[in-house]
Amino acid sequence: MNSARSYTACGKARLAGNVDNLAKRRNAVHMPCATRPSGDCHPITGVVGRLDKVTNIACDARLASERVPNSEPVRIDQRYPRGQVTPAMSVRNALVLGTLIMVALLIGCRGKGVKPSPLPEFEPRQSVRVAWYSAAGASGGYIFSPVYVGNRACAAANSGRLSCFNSRNGQRIWSSSAGVGFSGGIGVVENLILAGSAKGQVFAFDTYGTVLWRSQLTSEILSAPAGSGPTIIVRTGDHKIFGLDARDGRELWQHRAPEQPLTLRSNPGMAVVDDNAVISGWPGGRLAKVGLNDGSLLWQISVATPRGDNKLERITDIAGTPLVDGDRVYAVTYQGRVGCFDTEKGTRIWGRDASSAGSLSGDARNVYYTESDGVVVALDKSTGASVWRQEKLLHRRVTSPLVVGDWVIVGDYQGYVHVMSRDDGSFVGRVATDGSDIVATPIRMDERVLLLTQSGGLYAIAIGG
Repeated sequence: MNSARSYTACGKARLAGNVDNLAKRRNAVHMPCATRPSGDCHPITGVVGRLDKVTNIACDARLASERVPNSEPVRIDQRYPRGQVTPAMSVRNALVLGTLIMVALLIGCRGKGVKPSPLPEFEPRQSVRVAWYSAAGASGGYIFSPVYVGNRACAAANSGRLSCFNSRNGQRIWSSSAGVGFSGGIGVVENLILAGSAKGQVFAFDTYGTVLWRSQLTSEILSAPAGSGPTIIVRTGDHKIFGLDARDGRELWQHRAPEQPLTLRSNPGMAVVDDNAVISGWPGGRLAKVGLNDGSLLWQISVATPRGDNKLERITDIAGTPLVDGDRVYAVTYQGRVGCFDTEKGTRIWGRDASSAGSLSGDARNVYYTESDGVVVALDKSTGASVWRQEKLLHRRVTSPLVVGDWVIVGDYQGYVHVMSRDDGSFVGRVATDGSDIVATPIRMDERVLLLTQSGGLYAIAIGG
């Protein structure tokens, strides 16, 4: 559907007071945000989706193909870093909220302030080049993180295909199919490569591509499975963490977070601590530590307290992976704060205002994250004091940062890889990929950087040399 026509139709319906008529329609109506690449809407609002007991509003959505039972919350897919709004509210609240959001959409999302910044101009100081490229398969709108295991670079596709490539030259070693589409992954635990499906299935492959087991859980899997030793940790879309036996996928325990009225639909990661616990962020700004052996809650703290005049302003989710560094853990919330905490008891060490739906990266001196508007930030790890801010990638839908040596690396919505100095955030190099979004955080592969585009391009990037 044409974006401008979608806005016009949506705006007229809202402004004419036809909300009741819209609420009676049971089929999805796709009304996307400003046409890419010229627009970057509010990270939550912009689409009137499936209207079935509740009205869902999300930005840049890929509508689910199947009907959603009346008894379940309606969900609309959304790409990182904008998450998705998953409402659990009355019809009245939903319609009032929808009206307010649409007004904000019509006023703000078409405005000049949301146009992506142009590519920054600078004098290159480092060679940045594509060392090799291979086709791993398209994402279908989901977010897949590549992994580096042994001498292999592995990646998943929405089609259900898992492929591993030679990390030196990108040649395909093997490719295997699960028989169903993937929606989250991939993770590596010991010698297992793990991925999840939209129907809540977890698949465990060995390093040769053989499916060893599959396990059925309660909801779609968007996050990469994690774990340590005999326990696999899987997070599902209904805010549960499952502990599975690494040998056969048998469920050992489950832990569920408290419900929130409105949350981001994202792919939050989990950080394993001392091989006996996992730290994960939750909706509402909560950070929790759970025991690997039995799923017991060891501590739970508030990184940020929801605040605001409406449900959208009070969304304060931790949507990325916490950064564990020795006896400290760092976490950042959307529309809230970034903070440093003691891993043993969860005691706060420092905190400051921030807004991010991504993950953090760090080195010996600083912690790095990307604000929800695309600003890349470096903070002192010990005090939280600002070290630098790089604002020239504003609204370019920038990934979470990766630190490699002296460089901080991010990708953007046009498939560019930006390399900055970790000392001051200045640009030192840049390289283009296939032109599609880079959404997942790049990862380190020895002295190279490995990343996956939404079109399925798996790239090894060499810096210097």
